[in-house]
Amino acid sequence: MKFKAKLEQLDSSIWGQHIIVPDKVAKKLIAETKDKRVICKVNEVFSFNAALMPAGNGVYFVNFSKQNSKKFGLTEGEVLNIELIKDESKYGMPMPEEFQELLYQDVEGDELFHKLTAGKQRSLLHLIGTVKSQDIRIRKGLIILNHLRSNNGKLDFKQLHQDFKSYKDHDFGF
Repeated sequence: MKFKAKLEQLDSSIWGQHIIVPDKVAKKLIAETKDKRVICKVNEVFSFNAALMPAGNGVYFVNFSKQNSKKFGLTEGEVLNIELIKDESKYGMPMPEEFQELLYQDVEGDELFHKLTAGKQRSLLHLIGTVKSQDIRIRKGLIILNHLRSNNGKLDFKQLHQDFKSYKDHDFGF
């Protein structure tokens, strides 16, 4: 579903830049997706995984990262050509190859990861997938699996960030 939208700043302490999704488009996509996950193509140049977020009063928006704005030279108020496509991927975002391989090799880690909610799975995949270095993606994946194992499958983001900071001291025991 294609449309034009203005890149805007949401008046919120939580959300930043976003695009408003036309009502007709939002209703059609919501009817097609149970979790409101979409792939957002911008100006036919790049795409990213996102969710249709409710703004209230039946209005929906898609968050737009500052990194994407900077990377592609987009400015607030600019009108963008948008295409939203129902995201039919398993996780609602790409699975980093390195983490997929770790899950294949670690049955217990795979089980713990897949017991998490879909949102927590996406958050962890985002933490791994946004890193450019393959070595660091592998290290982050190992730290995440060790964290889940050490916490009986529970995810504590505050502790996980501490684990990332002190990864040199980890003995993964694999």
